[in-house]
Amino acid sequence: MSVSATTPPDHLSAGVETAAAWALDEVFGELAVRPEDGLPDGEVARRRARYGPNAVSSHRARLLPVLWHQVRSPLLGLLMAAAVASYLVGERGDAVIIGVIVAVSVGLGLVNEYRAEKAAEALHSQIRHTAVVVRDGHPVTVDVTALVPGDVVMLRLGDIVPADLRLVAVTGLECDESVLTGESLPVGKGTAAVAVGTPLAELAGCALMGTVVHAGRGVGIVVATGARTQFGRIAAGLGTHQLDTEFQVGLRKFSMLLVYVAGALTATIFGINVVLHKPIIDALLFSLAIAVGITPQLLPAVVSTSLAAGSRRMSRRKVLVKRLVCIEDLGDVDVLFTDKTGTLTLGRIDYMRAIAARAGEPEATLRWGLLCTDEAGGGNPLDQALWRSPAAAAVRDELAGYTRLAALAFDHERRMMSVLVRDAEGVGTLVTKGAPEAVLDRCVDVPSAARAALEAEFAAGNRVVAVATRPATASSQPTTADEYGLRLAGLLVFLDPPKHDAAEALRRLANLGIAVRIVTGDNPVVALKVCEELGLSGTEALTGADIDGLDDTQLAEAITHTTVFARVSPENKARIVHAQRRGGGGVAFLGDGVNDALALHAADVGVSVESATDVAKDSADVILLAKDLGVLADGVTEGRRIFANTIKYVLMGTSSNFGNMASAAGASLFLAFLPMLPSQILLNNLLYDTSQLAIPTDNVDEQQLRRPSHWDIGFIRRFMFSFGPLSSVFDFGTFAVMLWVFHAGPAQFRSGWFVESLATQTLVIFAIRTRRIPFFRSHPSLPLTLAALGAVTVGALLPATPMAHALGFQPLPGGFFAALGAMVICYLVLIELGKRVFYRAVDAAAPAPPRTYGRHRHLRLRAARFSVNEDPAVHRVQPPRRGRPRAGVGGGETGGP
Repeated sequence: MSVSATTPPDHLSAGVETAAAWALDEVFGELAVRPEDGLPDGEVARRRARYGPNAVSSHRARLLPVLWHQVRSPLLGLLMAAAVASYLVGERGDAVIIGVIVAVSVGLGLVNEYRAEKAAEALHSQIRHTAVVVRDGHPVTVDVTALVPGDVVMLRLGDIVPADLRLVAVTGLECDESVLTGESLPVGKGTAAVAVGTPLAELAGCALMGTVVHAGRGVGIVVATGARTQFGRIAAGLGTHQLDTEFQVGLRKFSMLLVYVAGALTATIFGINVVLHKPIIDALLFSLAIAVGITPQLLPAVVSTSLAAGSRRMSRRKVLVKRLVCIEDLGDVDVLFTDKTGTLTLGRIDYMRAIAARAGEPEATLRWGLLCTDEAGGGNPLDQALWRSPAAAAVRDELAGYTRLAALAFDHERRMMSVLVRDAEGVGTLVTKGAPEAVLDRCVDVPSAARAALEAEFAAGNRVVAVATRPATASSQPTTADEYGLRLAGLLVFLDPPKHDAAEALRRLANLGIAVRIVTGDNPVVALKVCEELGLSGTEALTGADIDGLDDTQLAEAITHTTVFARVSPENKARIVHAQRRGGGGVAFLGDGVNDALALHAADVGVSVESATDVAKDSADVILLAKDLGVLADGVTEGRRIFANTIKYVLMGTSSNFGNMASAAGASLFLAFLPMLPSQILLNNLLYDTSQLAIPTDNVDEQQLRRPSHWDIGFIRRFMFSFGPLSSVFDFGTFAVMLWVFHAGPAQFRSGWFVESLATQTLVIFAIRTRRIPFFRSHPSLPLTLAALGAVTVGALLPATPMAHALGFQPLPGGFFAALGAMVICYLVLIELGKRVFYRAVDAAAPAPPRTYGRHRHLRLRAARFSVNEDPAVHRVQPPRRGRPRAGVGGGETGGP
């Protein structure tokens, strides 16, 4: 059947259900493509323009949603409504001032949050998700969002299916479709058509976007992209709202706490002022200004500024977070589970030697090992090391006499792969290669010398692969039932030495309070040997078989004194992580293989590397550009630094700022006039908040970096009720000085308290920012110092400027500033005494409970890979990167033992 590369018909949008019923010839005809040729670049551009990007969402920063986030506060709306009412009844000056102050405050938040959104956009653009397709007759690697209907896509173990595909060739292909169907078992795939109306879970001839290649390989043709896919429809139904992290939940609880307090104060103050026959408009404006003063209006801007600056620093340190808010979660980690390959070891595996099982030439073992690989130069790192070795070059000519007939792909349950080959004389042989324990269990008559050699290599810390064979007469596809009755050919020995800087990285993590545990598919003796060389404490190892024999309670207990978990399955890894999480604290898992996906999802923070499999990167929250524990330590440190600086702003809002607003509320009850005008309260709050925007630049004490950082609303509440009253004590002292020493009238009283309240609530940052006593032992950053002193200076000078009259101020006598200095010093001393008592109690607090996630967490995380940074109407095609395909059809797949 001749097929030309023309634009497919309109009914293609019917989707995968229709395509599943097509025979293969119909597939080629309807989509106007041949698998061996793929689409030409010109046709790709036309189809991209017609169907749009293969995306289910956009991560483009948009100004209007950020603006709405700033102005949606009901308190802000009520305040502006009251200001308009004030303007209409003749108090125009106050109304205009309030409007200007609110506009400046909203503008500050808008600028900072939008900058953070742009930082997140740039961050997302650095994380690429690719697929291998055939175009113009050549395999090329393209971004998943650049796929179009008719593209020929190659699938291999660990890939996430990039679009809805009609399969045209498979070899042992199985897909995990749980993200769509909820079915936990992988589904076998084929190329046969199914009847029209077949349920989604039974579309055996199709691979669906977002599902994972669990075993085997295949080739499929794209029949639906973006929102037209089954996955896209579900993701669209969930909306674009991102998952809330533990930190965001904490921020929301804190904000709601202050809203309740503000609401109670507002209602009480307004009611009492009305009862005291004060003007209703003035009372309402004053009450609402108090509420706005208590509300942490610039908290989102401070958080966003911290995260944006932190993400840039982390990117320079080779750490990428998928979402900015994941940074704080990284700082909460106190247990890290990680593989040893590439983290503790160099990850640059070298082939050392072959050991024959019986008297004979070790070259035969090497030859069988080379035949039982994915392809020359391909496959996993062990295969790559085998093919690039000088020993392989010496026997390469012998391989030309063998024909590969079929393959049984590697999977992590069997931990082996097999190929069926035929030599020049027509003799067939099944060759099996994999983890020594698994292969030897399927062999007969294993020589004791071979077992002794294997134990000796393990004790030396070397990685070993076993090779076995058996005669084969059939030329059909082998099955797992054929992998028995094997004859051991020998062992292939590889060297993966420890990194020279791994010991230092482990020490850094230990200093950060992070316990490191090794979870590996390697032999326990090998893993313990590496740990011993690097000084990692612990001499016990649990194997997958040991874990299977433990219940959850026993496993949780065993984890506390176990350093190495070896020969573990994907399910074992997930169980280990779940058991650790139930014990509290933050758990991170670092993995890069398809067998790590379950554990990455189960962890509080999933960490992967840029070179990882699709499913591992998809499951991770954090991507390391270098597989290095030192890089991860940098990320944890940065996460804790950002969290510490954000909490500084929160503590400021719950101590001096809260105390000052409570003082204003109390003073209004016994004064014949308002203690501060609404516009003055808002101006005070604006100057204070502006100075706090420098908090993200602040230094953080080493002591705070050595412990996990997590949100504790109970801690915040205790801090509020401990330090807020201390601020009010000095506010009432100011009231006494202004009334009984200086005999101030309303304007001068307001001016004095404006200056004092701004000075105390701003300068207290130098005491609250550190747990050290006295506080000057910890040095703040220069920007924070200048911002705080600048805000206090502006506040002190305002009553003496030409604007004073318009703002309701009056110049203050020189004696006031002497009294102010004494009060600020006394206030800081009292805060230091309060810190000593407060933190003694905090150190005895109970640990935070383990986290829980929403039911759609996995689906939302996976949807993020199918997003674009562009407007829906603009479709740009990035030039593909040409290269050798990562997988072909008909070959086998091997994996690390």
